[in-house]
Amino acid sequence: MLNKGAHWFRTHIALALALALGLLFLYPAPVYAMHIAEGILPANWAAVWYVPAILFVVIGILIIRRKTREVRGIMPLLGIAGAAIFLVSVFPVPVPVTGSCSHPVGTPLGAILVGPFISTVLGAVALLIQALFLAHGGISTWGANIVSMALVGSFVGFGAFVVFRKLNATIFVAAFAAGLFGDWATYATTSFELASALHGAGSLWGMFGAITVAFAPTQLPLGILEGLFTGGVVTLVYQRRPELLSRIIPNVFKPVPSAIEGGSK
Repeated sequence: MLNKGAHWFRTHIALALALALGLLFLYPAPVYAMHIAEGILPANWAAVWYVPAILFVVIGILIIRRKTREVRGIMPLLGIAGAAIFLVSVFPVPVPVTGSCSHPVGTPLGAILVGPFISTVLGAVALLIQALFLAHGGISTWGANIVSMALVGSFVGFGAFVVFRKLNATIFVAAFAAGLFGDWATYATTSFELASALHGAGSLWGMFGAITVAFAPTQLPLGILEGLFTGGVVTLVYQRRPELLSRIIPNVFKPVPSAIEGGSK
């Protein structure tokens, strides 16, 4: 049974990575930039956001090193989570006047599968690849994009999942909430990052409100779609390999057979 499950994971991670590689070379880079574009933030603000970004990425790397020693079979799951974050966040919807784009983020899903610190690292890697090879985001704004998409998306999504599970929500409902709130929190953070750097002599919160309103028409429905996607994927993985998820995040996933027999409760 374990061999069959491992084969399923290896097969799907290979397909996911192949698709990601194909997109990397075939997806046409648009004339606008994804996430917060290169050069949008002044140097001092770009540096400010690098501080928490580097801190959480370093912690995440240390956790990855420990988990790879403790949890057998974690590497395919890390690969799937990383590929999912990259693929989900690679398709932009341009937002006028903000210097940014709307898009799903993928990190709430990653946080549920492998934990928020590890998901932050995977999101940072995805953002770096997109900045270097797809002209989405930028190197100077990498820190800000890590904080908004990788860090906030992961921790808010994971927190929502934990809260809803404690309220006895099903796996699907809890994961839906994670995708929804993690997505919206990412864009609230992006709005704040842009407003704090660009409001000038005007009102910080006035600028924040204007940017948030600009994002809303695309991001509100995208958040709902991300919630549905996250709920479906987490339910599928939990049905296939509940014991693996319960070993990575033991306080959230309970290794009970009823997860398969009783509708992923």
